[in-house]
Amino acid sequence: MKEPPPEFPQLPEKIYFRIGEVSHLVGVDTHVLRYWESEFSLIKPFRGPSKQRLYRRQDVYNLLRIKQLLHDEGYTISGARKHLKQMGFDPQFAASGNAQAAMDRITDGPLLTRIKDELREILVQLGRTKENDL
Repeated sequence: MKEPPPEFPQLPEKIYFRIGEVSHLVGVDTHVLRYWESEFSLIKPFRGPSKQRLYRRQDVYNLLRIKQLLHDEGYTISGARKHLKQMGFDPQFAASGNAQAAMDRITDGPLLTRIKDELREILVQLGRTKENDL
C-alpha cells in the first residue's frame, strides 16, 4: 500500500473507521462525507451488519485528498472529479482494486498460515487434538 503524503495525518492502525472517526480525521462534518460519497464513486464505504458506514484506510486517504482539492486548491466538485481521473484514480475500478489488494494480503501465505495455526491451537485447547478433527 502506498504511504500517504506527508501533509496527511497519521491514521490509527485499524482496518475500518466509523463515519464519526473519519469526520474527525478529515475535518469535515458527517453530512459532508455522505455528500462526497454520493459525488465521488471512488468513495465506497463498506456497510456492516448494523448498516453503519465503515471506511477503509484508502477511503480516508481519498477523502483527505478530496478535501485538499476542494478546500485548499479551490476545485469544484466536477473539477476535483476530473482531476482525480487524470491523476489515475479511476472511480469505476478503484474500489474493486482495493478489495482485490486486501484479498491478496489475506490469502498470502504467512497470514493465512498464522490464522490456521491459531485455529488449530484453539481446537487443541478445546480438547479436539486428533488430526482428522482439524
